[in-house]
Amino acid sequence: MCGLAGIYAGSGDEASSRFLLTMAGELAHRGPDGTGLYLDERFGMVNRRLAIVDLEGGEQPLANEDESLWVMQNGEIYNHVELREELRGRGHRFSTSCDTEVLVHAYEEWGTGCLDHLNGDFAFAVWDRRARELLLARDRFGVRPLFLAEWGGALCFASEAKALLRHPRAARELDPAGLVESFTAWSLSTGGSAFRGVRELPPAHFLRWGPRGLVERRRWWDLDFSPRPGGERRDPGEAAEELRSLLDDSTRLRLRADVPVAAYLSGGLDSSAIAALARVHSGGGLRSFGVGFTDARYDESRFQRRMAEELGIELTQRTLDAGAIASLLPRAILLAEQPTLRTALAPMLGLSAAVREAGIKVVLTGEGADELFAGYDIFRESQIRRFWAREPDSRLRPALLRRLYPGLGRGSSRGGAYLESFFRRGLEDTGDPLYSHRIRFANTARSLRLFGDDFLARAPAEAEVLETLAGQLPPRFAGFTGLGQAQYLETKTFLQGYLLHTQGDRMLMGHSVEGRFPFLDHRVAELAAALPDRLRLRGLRDKYLLRRATASLLPEEIRARAKVPYRAPIAAALVGAGAPEYVADLLSGQRLAEAGIFSPGRVATLLEKCRGRLEEGVAEVDEMALVGVTSTMLLHEQLVARPALAAPAVATKLVRGDTVGAAVAAAG
Repeated sequence: MCGLAGIYAGSGDEASSRFLLTMAGELAHRGPDGTGLYLDERFGMVNRRLAIVDLEGGEQPLANEDESLWVMQNGEIYNHVELREELRGRGHRFSTSCDTEVLVHAYEEWGTGCLDHLNGDFAFAVWDRRARELLLARDRFGVRPLFLAEWGGALCFASEAKALLRHPRAARELDPAGLVESFTAWSLSTGGSAFRGVRELPPAHFLRWGPRGLVERRRWWDLDFSPRPGGERRDPGEAAEELRSLLDDSTRLRLRADVPVAAYLSGGLDSSAIAALARVHSGGGLRSFGVGFTDARYDESRFQRRMAEELGIELTQRTLDAGAIASLLPRAILLAEQPTLRTALAPMLGLSAAVREAGIKVVLTGEGADELFAGYDIFRESQIRRFWAREPDSRLRPALLRRLYPGLGRGSSRGGAYLESFFRRGLEDTGDPLYSHRIRFANTARSLRLFGDDFLARAPAEAEVLETLAGQLPPRFAGFTGLGQAQYLETKTFLQGYLLHTQGDRMLMGHSVEGRFPFLDHRVAELAAALPDRLRLRGLRDKYLLRRATASLLPEEIRARAKVPYRAPIAAALVGAGAPEYVADLLSGQRLAEAGIFSPGRVATLLEKCRGRLEEGVAEVDEMALVGVTSTMLLHEQLVARPALAAPAVATKLVRGDTVGAAVAAAG
């Protein structure tokens, strides 16, 4: 796990070592164990290393035998042991035991087809000295980030946008399109970013760039929820056994490291299953970490302790109150580099601090299970609405929604009528590709009313953002079942654009900790997508097959426990008693007017509403708006208006590819 950055300069220019080391300075938190620098005329790349595999010999860049190919990576290749043996059998010679070296030989052997051989979470760059061509590639789910920008004829890339913003031609402005997308779809899922001129290389894509610019950009993998022939006859027992075996092997591979590996425990099914499997493969010496809250409405500490006791493993818990969440939020947003509609990322930053304080660099987590095995309410909601749409006048079918959301509409005098009206919107438009998520998107987009009119005039409309999202869906999406469509959308938006990005990689790497996600092994994901709907969601029972596959691993109290979404206090943290001064300052009329993003009057109304309802409870849509505005203003303050610029890094390894042979020297 590392930080990665580079530049392919425009014709007639050379890659600037100063710019590369400046970018590396902005990525210091991602890799405190060394800085590798590669220079070759127009091309250069730099790496901040977090040493996890081959602690002594794994410093990057690394090359093939004749030094015609050079590689730098952010991430891990979990099946590097098996790949190394296969490549040795094909005549390749290795000089380290580092997983990154496997990449360069795999590319030499199979070209871009090497990606199909990789089981890992990665963003990497391979430089071909002879062809003067760069390959950039990203893992299947986008666990590891990679951003791109083109300025002055140059292609720049980096693990975080803040590094790219150090380019002298960078606009350093928030992108209205990115903000509208964040306030509509919860995430940035269509390839943009929160900053003008900066975009991401999407998950499961590669890009080739040569002396004349773009050579090729292509998706190399995707989830496929298409119904399989004979799938409905799939035996649940056999499927559960296969899932258990794959998940076990995925966990085993993700324990490969030359440093200790721990596990996160949330108290739910997913993280508990991973911890149970990891304990077996680690010989019982596994450490675990969990976050708790002083507010009992959000706290799951007792379930974490129950699971740790069951496994006989050490558990470290970090308990946070509303004040601690508010104090963590500014740095969390600086790391996340995009607005958020939840404060849940801040406690994850606090938890990664506890992991690092314990001397641990790697943790296993349970992300991905809900998306792949239908664990969220939105999947059941979509199925109920499709069932209702077959008989729109039915009085019984919408009653299922009251079972799913018993509290919704409770504050309205209309009660069940309110709930029915809320979910009837677009009910019969089941051919809409965004059918499952339209209500969520519309509800979230209500926060767009807080933007200033001048700002919105420069931004795409909500409908345009969603049209772009729908337009990027693959042709075979139309052949997925309704449940499959909902799961695909949730994976592309909430999982990839929010959980893995905002709550995952960024909060972990804020304290130089690598996260590993056994559920996102492509073999597990492909099995899940190939299952018939009834093995993922049985009636209204979520994660049916996963619960069956983990029956012998977990106590019934944990295995059968209903899904509880991970959330953290919002209004109490930002406008409650003892709220931090920075919130009142950033959301003051003067500061809002200076930024020119939000309407001061509309934000003032929102603040008054939230403060006035603290005792009885602030509506979810208002809490989302509150943290959305606060996080956007923090983003503007820290990365646009008054950025704290990091000092350039100092190279500890320098390779010059622009000499006869690649000269390697110690630097600094």
